[in-house]
Amino acid sequence: MRRLRANSHKECHAIVAADTVVAVDGDVLGKPRSEDDARRMLRRLSGKWHEVFTGLAVLVRQSQRTIVVVEKTRVEFAQLSASDIDEYIRSEEPLDKAGAYAIQGRGGKFILRIEGCYFNVMGLPLARLHAILRELNLH
Repeated sequence: MRRLRANSHKECHAIVAADTVVAVDGDVLGKPRSEDDARRMLRRLSGKWHEVFTGLAVLVRQSQRTIVVVEKTRVEFAQLSASDIDEYIRSEEPLDKAGAYAIQGRGGKFILRIEGCYFNVMGLPLARLHAILRELNLH
């Protein structure tokens, strides 16, 4: 999970945190630890549907009210050849991404279709966040 420096300015009304994982065949895939781990993950995803889960938490500073949700998106991956995987790993893009791919980058060419929120696959379900902020009266 990427850590951001907290805004100490008095106008900060809420704190938002999110983290994303990929699940395939009942196994959870976080970020790969190495190129070999990324290669293993991409082989697991090849030609299959998988789920992307993002945990999203919003804390309102003044009231200390917290809302925590999980957003799920289903993603269908194309069948990948060994050379597809090797070429993608050489780009270094998969090395810091949950499930070893970035839908918004070069990895997008492997996505056949999705069911759910595209931005969730990127790591921040914007529509869900917007709904929470509206619910909390933070426009």
